[in-house]
Amino acid sequence: QVQLVESGGGFTQPGGSLSVSCVASEIAFPIYDMAWYRTGPGNERELVAGITTNYTVNYADSVKGRFTISRRNAKNTVYLQMNNLQPEDTAVYYCNARYKSWSFWGQGTQVTVSS
Repeated sequence: QVQLVESGGGFTQPGGSLSVSCVASEIAFPIYDMAWYRTGPGNERELVAGITTNYTVNYADSVKGRFTISRRNAKNTVYLQMNNLQPEDTAVYYCNARYKSWSFWGQGTQVTVSS
């Protein structure tokens, strides 16, 4: 059974940093494009950052220069380092793995930014 398990996140004040990670099991991780999405209060799920199998990355305009996505295939893990967090970054962050028609999601991890 495919599983994506997120960890990390938590609470920080504006300007702080947090990181989240996602470990995948029961998939051929290196062939999957990976991404982080988020759902903020009252918002639809949006793409935050993605990284392809050849390590090409893309970011939402709102997080460029502040967030960094990376992957470590040997550990079946994708990471999201989040710096200079702002209250509008408060959301549940979800990991996504995609290969052709296959798409899998994690259960999400909460990130809260507040003073």
